[in-house]
Amino acid sequence: MGHADRVTPERTADLGFARLDLDRERRTGTPEVVYAAGKTPEQTVACLAGLLDGGAAFAWATRADSETVAAVRRRWPGATVDEQARCVAVGELPPRSGEVVVLTAGTSDGPVAAEVAFTLAASGVGCRRVDDVGVAGVHRVLAVASDLAAADAVVVVAGMDGALPSVVAGLTDRLVVAVPTSVGYGAAFEGLAALLTMLTACAPGVLVVNIDNGFGAGVAAARIVRSVQR
Repeated sequence: MGHADRVTPERTADLGFARLDLDRERRTGTPEVVYAAGKTPEQTVACLAGLLDGGAAFAWATRADSETVAAVRRRWPGATVDEQARCVAVGELPPRSGEVVVLTAGTSDGPVAAEVAFTLAASGVGCRRVDDVGVAGVHRVLAVASDLAAADAVVVVAGMDGALPSVVAGLTDRLVVAVPTSVGYGAAFEGLAALLTMLTACAPGVLVVNIDNGFGAGVAAARIVRSVQR
């Protein structure tokens, strides 16, 4: 059998304003997720419906504002909503296995960490949140070092100087996914300072995603967990 005989045609759903990738989960392990920012509530609802009609047992959207959440709830009253994470999902969440520890440097980083946690739950991965353990009181993160060793992966969410991932990477042999946030005063440049600090971390084993990208960090950590389980 030649390579061409093994190629499976990729399914899409053309909604006119969007072309949904119905086979993304089969190819990559992560389904197409609706990015609601910039879409009308009606468009987000149509995308979620298209994914479900295409065979998905579960469909979800990130960066959903209050109007979008209301529209989704009108269509699906039992929808799962996390207002802090700005995520909304339709269908039954998958069972969870494995565990990712999600650390925040401060309470203000909570919304991004919530997006990480929602992404992990939607990906069928367990999550444990440990909040407000920034380097201004480094003893706080040292106190949870044993929790890091028990996890399959660690996600660190931090703004301002963005120093926490380097500290964490020096305490564990687990891969550290670092998420810079836009939290901080003027010279933080809306997360750019934290991003550069994380990219230049002296501790090895730090993977850095974009500013405020809790979704990307959650997907990366979920894939790590699935690889460990395999």
